[in-house]
Amino acid sequence: MISRRREILNSLITLSTKEVRRFLRIWIQTLVPPAVTMSLYFLIFGTLIGPRIGTMDGFDYIQFMIPGLIMLSVITNSYSNVTSSFYSVKFQRSIEELLVSPMPNWAILLGFISGGVARGTLIGVIVFCVSLFFYPSFEVANPALTILVLVLTSILFSLMGFVNAVFADSFDAISIVPTFILTPLIYLGGVFYSINMLPEMWRNISMVNPMLYVVSSFREGMLGISDVSIPFALGMIFGFIGLLTGFCLYLLNKGIGIRQ
Repeated sequence: MISRRREILNSLITLSTKEVRRFLRIWIQTLVPPAVTMSLYFLIFGTLIGPRIGTMDGFDYIQFMIPGLIMLSVITNSYSNVTSSFYSVKFQRSIEELLVSPMPNWAILLGFISGGVARGTLIGVIVFCVSLFFYPSFEVANPALTILVLVLTSILFSLMGFVNAVFADSFDAISIVPTFILTPLIYLGGVFYSINMLPEMWRNISMVNPMLYVVSSFREGMLGISDVSIPFALGMIFGFIGLLTGFCLYLLNKGIGIRQ
């Protein structure tokens, strides 16, 4: 029993290490572009347009933007990392080697998710460091909540990326969900504005957007303000993580989209 556990642990560490090294090896493609893109956001929306907007919920506009832009980067990078990685091994048929190995499906899932979480959290730290060049006096209001939401968000969207990769049947298919569903929901989830600015009807519609709870929870951790109830938002995030984990394990157990 002990040797079996050690074998699973070693396999998990090996797969997780491979996933982390995968995006670190091509850091110019995975880590630099988010930093450059967010620098442009801070420069254009924060430095140039921000002074014309003034304050948002009592904060300078560029300060208000920082949590939203960090979440934007974390979501897109953790999602895309798992999607591209798992679809690649599925396309190359190397996934079959994992499926017939002694590794349990939960360890396979955890190995791929760990790569997305590592990339998402690392990108979050990088974007925060970039933001300090544009707003040096920024202080995090609640570091514990900030780190918690950062990690949970990376886990959540890594799981979503895994589901996308399982059902994708081409490289073009893995870009459909981020382009037509994920990105619009992120931008409409309060990255650049507070939903308190919206008319009541649109504010109620925004409450249906799950991205709002992620962005608002993170903004609560960094600035101490939120458009939604934090316990409810965290409950939603944990609930989605639980549902998606169960769904991903079901897909692996049944071999849906994998064993063809």
